[in-house]
Amino acid sequence: MERIEVAAGVLFRSGKLLITKRKKGSHLGGYWEFPGGKRERGETFQQCLQRELKEEIGVEVTVDECLHVKSHQYPEKLVYIEFFLCLAAKGDPHPLDCQEIKWIKKKELNKYEFPEADSELLQILAVRPKLWSPSGN
Repeated sequence: MERIEVAAGVLFRSGKLLITKRKKGSHLGGYWEFPGGKRERGETFQQCLQRELKEEIGVEVTVDECLHVKSHQYPEKLVYIEFFLCLAAKGDPHPLDCQEIKWIKKKELNKYEFPEADSELLQILAVRPKLWSPSGN
């Protein structure tokens, strides 16, 4: 079975969380997720995340702490994801390689459909109020 390694970014601004919508026609198309993507050979997860966020949403970031690690078995592949808190260093996020982006409040988390692999991270975010504070992390 195929194993895919992914780095995903958790970005906050003014007490809101950035989420992206997967393109229709892609694996899990139409679901909301945390921006990021597949790790390439020779990259660290942090390097992967910096590259992917620039390609996907046009921002340069500083990668901070790892918030969660998850392996999830889909019928067709095993996905290993490392979720990192990121600090936006340069650029204003806009959809380049995703369908849409949104900045959401904590109380809106349950209004969006995320892949199963993100469920534990969503629970972590729901109980860490400091992450959501407008003053930052």
